[in-house]
Amino acid sequence: MHEISLMEETLTIILETAQKENAVKIHRLNMRIGAVSGVVPEALQFAFDVTTQGTIAADAQLNIELVPTLCHCTECNRKFAPIDIIYQCECGSLNNKIIQGKEIEIVSLEIS
Repeated sequence: MHEISLMEETLTIILETAQKENAVKIHRLNMRIGAVSGVVPEALQFAFDVTTQGTIAADAQLNIELVPTLCHCTECNRKFAPIDIIYQCECGSLNNKIIQGKEIEIVSLEIS
C-alpha cells in the first residue's frame, strides 16, 4: 500500500506549511487525485487517518477531488475521455497522450 508513504510525505509538507504559518491546528486538507494516478482514494483516506494521529492534523478532514482521465489524440488532434483500459480515440487511433488524470496534488489547507 503506497498510499501510506504518499500520505507520510504529504503530512510532512502540510505540517511544515502549518508551522511556517504558526498554526496550531489543521482542519482540512484538500487534494486532487487523478483516476490513473495509481492512488486508491479509500486507501489514501485510511493512510490520512493513521498518519495524522498525534499531530495537529488529528481529526482533520481530507477532501479528495477525483480527476477524470482525459487524452489527446495525436492523429486527429481531438481530446477524449477513454471509456476502456485501451485508450482509443473515436477516430480509431491508439496514438494518444494522457493529459489529465495522473494528478496527485495538494490543493489547499485550512489551518488556525
